[in-house]
Amino acid sequence: MKLDQSHRDALQDVLEWRRDVRNFKPDPIADDRLANLRAAMDLAPSVGNARPWRVVQVQSPDKRAAVIADFEDANAKAAANYSGSKRNAYMKLKLAGLHDAPVHLAVFTDHTPAEGHGLGRQTMPEMLNYSTVAAIHTLWLAARADNIGMGWVSIVNPAKICAILDAPTTWSLTAYLCLGIAETQDDTPLLHRKDWQENTPTRWDTV
Repeated sequence: MKLDQSHRDALQDVLEWRRDVRNFKPDPIADDRLANLRAAMDLAPSVGNARPWRVVQVQSPDKRAAVIADFEDANAKAAANYSGSKRNAYMKLKLAGLHDAPVHLAVFTDHTPAEGHGLGRQTMPEMLNYSTVAAIHTLWLAARADNIGMGWVSIVNPAKICAILDAPTTWSLTAYLCLGIAETQDDTPLLHRKDWQENTPTRWDTV
């Protein structure tokens, strides 16, 4: 298949409108749409075709409450690292949509996958983590193309999340994700709108 300008334009739109969503409508996401997102992750690249990502959909109210409590604890500790106006700015940021998002996904990396037979990761075992990140980005783009917003919650204690969700000892948490319909559509990142950090150009050197 030869891709043309219409494909490039569509991809550019998805890239520009992919945002880290923190404000969600309560509307549920239909099972068939979630199945499509799962299928999209199957298309993600991975080292040696190891497929190390493991996704846990968190539906239990008790487990969700425990995750939210961990986020709030971690967020308070993170805020303590700032002072003055920067701390005030931090405290005004909404950094997660855990209360509102209808779908919570914990994405783990399995560090002992049978798939791939070790190909491509003997010298760089961290490639398993990178493969999971590639799958998450694939999910993110596929969700945005289906008008589903996604937010990546990094302000959590990975060990606690693993314990809350009874993850196998060979798994490590790579991401905790919130999915749902965004309350508003915006092509400007929140951190830009809040004057926290503008994008810097990609450094691309020649040697």
